[in-house]
Amino acid sequence: MSRIATVRAPNPSPMTLTGTNTYVIDAGGGEALVVDPGPVIERHLDAIETNARERGLRITTIAVTHGHPDHAPAAAPLRARTGATVWVHPHSDVTHDRTFALDANWRVSELSLRVIDAPGHTFEHVALYEPGERALLTGDVILGEGTVVIAPPGGAMRPYQRTLARLRDEFPEATTIYGGHGPRIDDARAKILDYIEHRRIRESELLATLARGPMTIPQIVIAIYGTARPQLWPAMARQMLAYLIALSEEGAVTAHTLDRPMTEQENTILNPAWETIVGAEHAPLIAAELGAMLKLDTLYEYTLAVSSRKDARLVDP
Repeated sequence: MSRIATVRAPNPSPMTLTGTNTYVIDAGGGEALVVDPGPVIERHLDAIETNARERGLRITTIAVTHGHPDHAPAAAPLRARTGATVWVHPHSDVTHDRTFALDANWRVSELSLRVIDAPGHTFEHVALYEPGERALLTGDVILGEGTVVIAPPGGAMRPYQRTLARLRDEFPEATTIYGGHGPRIDDARAKILDYIEHRRIRESELLATLARGPMTIPQIVIAIYGTARPQLWPAMARQMLAYLIALSEEGAVTAHTLDRPMTEQENTILNPAWETIVGAEHAPLIAAELGAMLKLDTLYEYTLAVSSRKDARLVDP
């Protein structure tokens, strides 16, 4: 029987899937470690405590993988209820007691875990590896279904890709992934490779699209994703921005300002009224996940650098 139990928060949404996964882990010696206590919902806090109590455990430690509002806020009230110690990434703004030593072993009672510095989705993200069950607890680095949003200014594409590569290279023995949302993954390596390949394919599509000529982000979004789901264009635009920032920094793409006002459609894609898309309840999460606090007031046109055109044609369908 696994020492890792899932208690799913009742906060389903387009960004959280069926809800945020909180993990209550038997650390031995009658102690429990809670990973990602989630949002402040009283019945969720009750459920976390009930899970531990019914297993004969006392919650002594809380670990937060990252500070997004669907993962971290319940750490403070759970700490107040239990007296547990809250641990976070050294760069985290979440209220805490202790900070992790990154890329080091971490002991909770009889349980030893590896703390992995895992930037990309955010810059203050950690993942945990539990060797006894060969289990990775990945927060929002890898989800049980779908893919992860990587959006500036809180996230960045190349650090995220390096994090995925680390999980592939440094934890080949991992068999199970417990993600921040969605079901448990029972073939860890296959999922990690799928995530790496997804990012490669999407970047190839972007380069192939730019090989046809200069484009703005709204034009890129429609060219790659099509017109079937316009409500998702703003999220897609933020994802494309993450790729374009990386490619621009590497000299593969250049950008120049278009000296004209945005059209209504362009502004809707780049700076939507997020509340009208997801509702006021979920708007703070959207702001965190998609970098909605970053206003894209200037319209840029992106051009593939000459040195990148040959490679882009090779992947052009």
